[in-house]
Amino acid sequence: MTSRDSASSEITPEVLLRAYACGIFPMAESADDPTLFWVEPELRGVIPFDGFRVASRLARTVRSDAFTVTVDTAFKAVIAGCAAPQPGRDDTWINKRIRDLYLGLFTSGHCHSVEVWQDDNLVGGLYGVSLGRAFFGESMFHTVRDASKVALVHLVARLIAGGFELLDTQYVTEHLKTFGAVEISRRRYRALLDKAIAGAPAEFLKLDATQPVKGADALAIIAALLAVGLAWPFRRAGVPAGGRWLLLLGALLGAVAAFGLARSGHLFVRAVIGMALGFAYFVFDNAALAMGNFGAYPPFLAAWAPFVLFLLLL
Repeated sequence: MTSRDSASSEITPEVLLRAYACGIFPMAESADDPTLFWVEPELRGVIPFDGFRVASRLARTVRSDAFTVTVDTAFKAVIAGCAAPQPGRDDTWINKRIRDLYLGLFTSGHCHSVEVWQDDNLVGGLYGVSLGRAFFGESMFHTVRDASKVALVHLVARLIAGGFELLDTQYVTEHLKTFGAVEISRRRYRALLDKAIAGAPAEFLKLDATQPVKGADALAIIAALLAVGLAWPFRRAGVPAGGRWLLLLGALLGAVAAFGLARSGHLFVRAVIGMALGFAYFVFDNAALAMGNFGAYPPFLAAWAPFVLFLLLL
């Protein structure tokens, strides 16, 4: 959904923050077009922290500290880099009004940049908006291979350390999918957003911003979170935490019961195992309902799997 801005002079950094709290953000048709319009996608891109993925080659690059990564030291240069033409992208939506608005948010502490340097040259980076425990990624750029990817890895580590709960990417691209980005419904996104902006805010600068964070330290922060997420594939399918554990429990029950049913010839044992399969179905079904979105077909199909298996083996 988009809405043209008919009162352009009324958009201020404060209005922009309220818009983010409602789940909408501004864009322009091009860098030369002074008009802004509001956007609220039907499907929203997010990167779940417990589903964040770093390819082994990229991890080696991050760990090698071939780049120096800083925070909030060159915001204007980063947004200028994001607005500049890139390979495969001749134009940009970042116009002067966008720059001025986000510079205002940066001045008030609600917008941040991650800079990637090589030999004292800015070769990549990203910027985004911080509100409550949500971070809204706006744009990224690179002039050297992997520079923007390194920026994203360091951003995620910083968000995890600071207590953030939501990383909004607006849309999902093939590039972001490699990091674990998924699409969720507008309804689900608003629920996550409302939770993230309520209560105490996260701390973007929880990690020391006066000294560059080592790549190995950033990866360790991410690995520590992933270590406690045994069910990240369910998260990728759009299942909230409670639903993931229900799915995991149902999968174990279904597997054990199906094995026993196939091996046993005793009628009583088969009946008991059939009841266990029925309970597994119940657990699966409730996990699918817990998603609140049957568009995520893997959990929905999984909800019926033990029941169908029971019918086939009975």
